[in-house]
Amino acid sequence: MGQNYKMGTWNTRGLRGSTLEELINMTNDKYREQNMALVQKIPTPIKPVEIDQRTRHITKAFFEQKSTVDYIGVVQGVPICFDAKECNTDTFPIQNIHKHQVEFMKQFEEQGGVSFLIIYYTNRNEIFYLPFYLIEKFFVRSEHGGRKSFRFEEIDLAYQINTDKGVPVHYLEPLAFDLQNRD
Repeated sequence: MGQNYKMGTWNTRGLRGSTLEELINMTNDKYREQNMALVQKIPTPIKPVEIDQRTRHITKAFFEQKSTVDYIGVVQGVPICFDAKECNTDTFPIQNIHKHQVEFMKQFEEQGGVSFLIIYYTNRNEIFYLPFYLIEKFFVRSEHGGRKSFRFEEIDLAYQINTDKGVPVHYLEPLAFDLQNRD
């Protein structure tokens, strides 16, 4: 995929499948190279059930346990964890954020860390940082009989993630904004 993008918007045919993850991984590599952050993708533990003896490839497996979040690390002494999600409309279903993920993120915040989502709105071709306080607000609302989703209009546009100097998903800017707003 070429790097023909502009501030916050990708001029491609849209990120497909794991492309958002690939871009976040590239971002994390850049952050590590520039000594700005150390963030890793957390693999979901699987248990192989069948292995093709000829190729030594796993042909059948199941998830051993529920995953927590996609990424965890530290940015200049600040522990962070986040999950990457995609949405193809202006309405994001809360069911795409699992209860055990919200509980993990809440516990992470209680330990002094910062939790958030990176959401790629494929229909808009825009990426946003969703701070934990909004994740929790939308999740609690859905559990108490409210909307089972949140609308694009409900997120804070100040948290749009832009591209900067070869960093495809520059989430450190909205992270800094989030930290400033916590004081």
